[in-house]
Amino acid sequence: MPATVAQIIAPYEYQPELVERVGSRTVQPSIIIIEPNSEWPQRFEEVKERIRKALGALILDIAHAGSTSVPGLPAKDIIDVDLTLKDASDEVSYVKPLEEAGFRFLLREPRWHQHRFFVENWPKAFHVNVHVWGSDSPEVARHRIFRDWLLKKPADLELYAKVKREAAEQTAVAGDSMMDYTQRKEKTIHEILERAFRDLGYIE
Repeated sequence: MPATVAQIIAPYEYQPELVERVGSRTVQPSIIIIEPNSEWPQRFEEVKERIRKALGALILDIAHAGSTSVPGLPAKDIIDVDLTLKDASDEVSYVKPLEEAGFRFLLREPRWHQHRFFVENWPKAFHVNVHVWGSDSPEVARHRIFRDWLLKKPADLELYAKVKREAAEQTAVAGDSMMDYTQRKEKTIHEILERAFRDLGYIE
């Protein structure tokens, strides 16, 4: 069942105590914002095909998410993937095939729409984040709405690019983590999403 409007617009508060750590990265990605790379779409297509071959009929959707999915938007050199499965809680059906396809299982967040998180970050490989969601997750819809709004509104794309650069610089100076970088962007992301939701008629 698709996510409802009420689910899509509901705010989410990150609760680190609910995260179940499964593994660790072999290589830490850098928190550096670079100019758009024309190779990003093709990288996603390559990853998408590997996932499709690994999981087949279990897949409901594979979408390019995050900043590298937005043409013209500077980003970290990381491909983000939203992978929607029929049942994200059924780890037996997909964890081993994804690991055999080269993705490392890092964490699970069952109370956040059954989220599971995999990465490809082997030495000399480009970085990939794979977010596994259940069929009713509103996060996939939120990611799509955010992306489509940035493509529609150049002013918000420029605003978000500015905030990303500032957050990356502040994170580097402070020696903080990727999560700290993400949290520094949250206020702006929320404001942009509100404008997109209002345009869609989801809020007044």
